[in-house]
Amino acid sequence: MSWSGGKDSALGLYHALRAPALRPAHLLTTLNEHYGRVAMHGVRAELLQAQARRIGLPLTEVWLPEMPSMEIYEQRMTAALDELAAGGVRTSLFGDLHLADLRQYREQQLARIGWQARFPIWHKPAAELLAEFFDLGFRAIVVCVSEQHLDQSFCGRELDRDFIRDLPATVDSCGENGEYHSFVYDAPYFSQPIAVQRGELLRRTYQSPAAATDDEPDPLGAAFWYCDLLPAGT
Repeated sequence: MSWSGGKDSALGLYHALRAPALRPAHLLTTLNEHYGRVAMHGVRAELLQAQARRIGLPLTEVWLPEMPSMEIYEQRMTAALDELAAGGVRTSLFGDLHLADLRQYREQQLARIGWQARFPIWHKPAAELLAEFFDLGFRAIVVCVSEQHLDQSFCGRELDRDFIRDLPATVDSCGENGEYHSFVYDAPYFSQPIAVQRGELLRRTYQSPAAATDDEPDPLGAAFWYCDLLPAGT
């Protein structure tokens, strides 16, 4: 299971665990080796590992540079998948919903090394998925928002019905376009919730790789707000 630790991968795993034809055996996550955090979500590696322990599945961590090229990303991901394939695993599950180009990329890259991709919640209506998420008792905190879509007040909030109601009309309610990312701290298949506390809010900007060596500001650069989550008591 491609595991980000957020809402969509958590729901994808829920459906995969209930599907007779699917038998999730591993979690796989990409992390930023410079910061020691989940790529894009900014969640500390120790919280990711706490999720894996509560789910009861082994976790494969793929460590990447802060701004990896596609070549480095594909090399390290292929190495991790080759190791899993040696143990008999050749299917990767994803929590993607609607982005057809991303699905096509995943399927093509996996087919190249003899794998297949499955998408347990593909094209499920957003309202249905969110209702399921809340009704089943999933609990999550919004840990990252794109400044292009949301202001910093949305970062660090509980992902609940109030959060969804407060989203601007232009924002996908499931955050499918990268508007926000979350950290699931309780789920129906967790052995127990993960106790966390909110730390500081941080703003980070990123350049597109093509502009990384330019002196001029990058017009395609993106800014994000992160809520630093810590294990409770630290």
